Parts: sequence; C-alpha cells; structure tokens
Amino acid sequence: MRTSRLPLWSDPLPTATPPADLAIHRIPTGTYSARAALAVTGGSVFDKRRFAATAVLISHPQGDLLIDAGFGENLAEHVKMLPRLERAPYERGETVAHQLRAAGYDRSRLRGVLVTHVHWDHVSGLDSLRVPVWINADELRYGAEDAHGAVFRSVSSGLEIHEYALDGPPYLGFPASFDVYGDGSVVVALAAGHTSGSVVVFVALPSGERYGFIGDLTWQMDGITRGAERPWMLRRVADVDADTVRLGLQRSIALSEAVRIVPAHDVGAYEGIPLLPSVFPATGE
Repeated sequence: MRTSRLPLWSDPLPTATPPADLAIHRIPTGTYSARAALAVTGGSVFDKRRFAATAVLISHPQGDLLIDAGFGENLAEHVKMLPRLERAPYERGETVAHQLRAAGYDRSRLRGVLVTHVHWDHVSGLDSLRVPVWINADELRYGAEDAHGAVFRSVSSGLEIHEYALDGPPYLGFPASFDVYGDGSVVVALAAGHTSGSVVVFVALPSGERYGFIGDLTWQMDGITRGAERPWMLRRVADVDADTVRLGLQRSIALSEAVRIVPAHDVGAYEGIPLLPSVFPATGE
C-alpha cells in the first residue's frame, strides 16, 4: 500500500542557531536481516535487507546526546527475550560504549541517550552505556507496560530517567515538540503510532543541513521514496496505531526535499554522516 501524499513542505524551515562546533557522528553497532517482503509492502522475498542498529552522537557545547543506543554487550540475551517470530539473524559489531572508549571520548560530556522509542533494537546498548535515558511520559509508560518493552525494562533498570515534556508548538508538521538546547539545533517532535510516545529527532547543523531521524515510521527508505508502508501483518504486530504511523510517514515524505530523512534501520540512509574519529577531540579543541 502507498500512502496518500501530502504536499511537499514549502514553508521556511524553523529558525535554528546551532553553535559552530555542533556535530553529529554515526556509530554502527551491527545489523540484523530480513526479507524485503517483511519490511515494506511490495518488497521481494528474494531481496534480503540488512537492518541497521546504529546510534547517532550529537556533540553540542551544552552536553552531548546519543540518539538511540544500538546493540549492547548482552545482545544474545536480549534477542532471546523476543517472541520467536520476531527473532532474526544478526551480525554484531562493537557496542557504542566500546567505540566511544576506543576513540578516547570523554564520557563526562554525555548527558544521556535520547530514545526514538523503546523497542529492543534501539535500547539494547543501554546495558553498557549506563547513562540517563531521555524519554517522554507516554513512551515511558509504554516501556513499562507493553510486552515489547521487556528488553527496555531489563536494560534501563537502575538508570536515571530524564523525562522531558513534548509541550512545545507543532514542528515541521508534527503536533508537538521539545527544543532540547533552546537554540533550535535539536528538536524532538511527537510521532506516536509505532509506539505510544515514539518521536522524530530533528537536527540542524551549522552548515545549514537538516536531518530528521524518524525512528521506525518506516524501516527502510522505500517508505520515503515510494510511500510504501509496512506489510499489513507487520503493521498489526509492530504498530500501536497504524493510521498515526501512516500520517507520520506522509509528513516525513513531505519534508524529504528540505530535510534529510533517516529511517532508523536503513543502512544506506546513514551514508554521509561521519563515523567517530579515531581520536576524539577533547572539549574546547
């Protein structure tokens, strides 16, 4: 099924004044695989897709944040916590914690992990990061109550919960927002639908480039390029409200010529975002 298209975004983008040293880096931690037929409507059973488990580090002078946490040290245990039908072959890489340590990153800079939502493949790496979890009330409730929150409940045990409120104005078509740093450089917008409080994270770089990290509004770029939703059965399994996901996908498509849209699990969507440097610069350099 294709989504009904909203008009392409033509209004000016919201004002943002990112600091000159704001930067983002991708931190791939592994992949898992599934047939395209299980990822997007119209996908081929012969097309094997690699699903990314990638975190994104936002470096900001007011303190850094990760968008999602990737795979963790106890990945095998986390996969065993899933229903058998939801398990998939995976290839693990180094955890975010390991990669930050290897790059000489100063962990005192890291304010926490801003989760797009609490499904296992976005939060597994919390088990080795052990930093505050940035989350809104609806998503925290979903993580506490829903069967798909089992891994989150395990890895977040004992962690500080930094609960933020989506009490800001509509943002780029989404109904509510939270400006993380107060400068428009990182704005969290309510998407909902996939989970109760799932979000999109918009990042404005000093270069003027804009990113929209849309979590699981679609798993692959087919959702943006062809408007392809998840197959019917997967919508029933994966989404709490398929109509809301459909609307969020329409909004993302409408933004796709003004904002670089990054579905969480499309490996190719992260191309162009730099990896961590081999030696991370110290604060103030």
